[in-house]
Amino acid sequence: MMDTAISVQDLTKNFGEFTAVNQVNFTVTPGEVFGYLGPNGSGKTTTIRMLLGILRPTSGAGQVLGLDIFKQAEAIRPKVGYTSQKFALYNDLTAVENLNFYAGVYGVTNRARRTAEVLELVGLADRAKERAGQLAAGWRQRLALGAALLHQPSLIFLDEPTSGVDPKARRAFWDLIYELADQGTTIFVTTHYMDEAEYCGRLGIMFRGQLLALGTPAELKGTVVKGTIWDVAVSPLLPALPALENVGEIRRVSLAGDRLRVVAKNNLVTAEWLQKRLAELGFRETAVSPADPTLEDVFITLAGR
Repeated sequence: MMDTAISVQDLTKNFGEFTAVNQVNFTVTPGEVFGYLGPNGSGKTTTIRMLLGILRPTSGAGQVLGLDIFKQAEAIRPKVGYTSQKFALYNDLTAVENLNFYAGVYGVTNRARRTAEVLELVGLADRAKERAGQLAAGWRQRLALGAALLHQPSLIFLDEPTSGVDPKARRAFWDLIYELADQGTTIFVTTHYMDEAEYCGRLGIMFRGQLLALGTPAELKGTVVKGTIWDVAVSPLLPALPALENVGEIRRVSLAGDRLRVVAKNNLVTAEWLQKRLAELGFRETAVSPADPTLEDVFITLAGR
């Protein structure tokens, strides 16, 4: 087995004077669920399109399944699966007809058997004869994934696969991703959902074309976010937010439901210190408890730098 499923070195893509991806470096190991987290326009899709040989990089280097993205792009595409941000399905065809069509495109042998296997795998066996256009977004998402799996690729690129899908369907989709990873499939998935990124084995965090950090969710939360984080119940709530923002020892304050989430600049800010400062600011009804860092804290910290 090869050491890396994907490897990129200083990968860069310019569109005129605009740099969409700027000297990105990372590797993805076989069987890994690798997340590429970032807002829309951060360079995630451009990276995938370069790795697939659809876009030619401006500079840098990259290998996918041991194949060079410059010299062997045509050889890469038949070996990988890919679902784009917009489902490439034919709405007037049924689920099974869509899969039969893509099985033909991929040159799958024993098409009927493989189509039936994929329908079962993605949980669409009972909806095989429903038209794709009539399926709910979560089921269409599964069908698109099924189409990408027909030729049994060892590596799958999923570009914002759960955008616009309800949380329950997203959770079910991730259960399916884990099942594929357990079978040895490498997953490269882009997302802008912070909660979804928690499911990935490792994450690359993209912002404005740059890879800001790389690591497991736990590593990133443990090393990127400095200082203490506090969950603050205070009354009245909204006036307390700008009041705390003007305190020099506070890095960031945000609303979190009916409470405030306070990120301090250092470990000297304690619960007692916060309550005393709130009292000095005129807020008497307070309760302060420690909170754990989240990937949102990680992203905001990195982007702020």
